[in-house]
Amino acid sequence: MEVGKRIREHRAGAGMSQDDLAARVYVSRQTISSWENDKTYPDVQSLILLSEIFGVTVDTLIKGDVETMTETIDTDVHTMKRLSYVMLGFLLLTILTMVWISVQFFAWDWPVQQLVPSFVLALVLWGIAMFAACWVERIKKQHDLMTYHEILSFWNGEKVARDTEKRQRESLIPRSLKIVRAVGKMLIAMAVGAFLGYGGAMLAHALLG
Repeated sequence: MEVGKRIREHRAGAGMSQDDLAARVYVSRQTISSWENDKTYPDVQSLILLSEIFGVTVDTLIKGDVETMTETIDTDVHTMKRLSYVMLGFLLLTILTMVWISVQFFAWDWPVQQLVPSFVLALVLWGIAMFAACWVERIKKQHDLMTYHEILSFWNGEKVARDTEKRQRESLIPRSLKIVRAVGKMLIAMAVGAFLGYGGAMLAHALLG
């Protein structure tokens, strides 16, 4: 791959730092570093911006690298889709398990020690969902995806619009806070599952006496 080397050479020739270039392409400095080290590759919109900044054609930047770049990005898209389905599937199973625990405890009056296997199952399912979510976050970071619309565009193989106000607000949020936010959403989903299970258990208990 030569595209990373060309970006680095053109950036150095223009007297720009990675931070300077990142600001003009609407990505993070880490993304520029990833491009220059051939860890990830710029999308179509980024390539157009880079060509305008450097005063060269897109063909000059990606000459000989198009097929490899396309294959790599397509692989990441497919991986992200599969992981998203895994995450949602196991999160749903976790919620259903919490419903089942609520039924066991509130409707059938099972002692806590008998609920341990169900709790272990819920934790395992939640752990798998978290693993998939972290992997998705890694792909998002590699491709500098922050907003829902950026993720959706990447998912559909479309141009990723990064010069938006929402992206600017999102970029100000620390990564650690984003992780906490994602974990919080999953915990809320588990709590909702437990609440639904409790409600169902109470209803069943009232109807069946």
